[in-house]
Amino acid sequence: MRIKKDDKVKLIAGKDLGKEGKVLYTLRKERKIVVEGINIVKKHTRSKKEGTKGQRVEIPAPIDISNVILVCPQCSKPTKIEYNIIDNNKNRICKKCKKEI
Repeated sequence: MRIKKDDKVKLIAGKDLGKEGKVLYTLRKERKIVVEGINIVKKHTRSKKEGTKGQRVEIPAPIDISNVILVCPQCSKPTKIEYNIIDNNKNRICKKCKKEI
């Protein structure tokens, strides 16, 4: 996967189109990511003890990796990624500013 944890991404499709956020974690097998503040859903929780009420908790739901684009930390623009292999290390490089991500 080209997008990793703690990367900044921008949504290019879906109900939150145009929003940016940080990747919290990735689901590699399903090719989905969870982004902070994007695709928020409400989850109903049951009461834990007798006498307390249940709650509605807002959590970010996974979105498909094809609906986001990486934002370069140096030039702050949405960009595609190219790879450069030096001494068996695979480095991600921004296609716009040609700097390492």
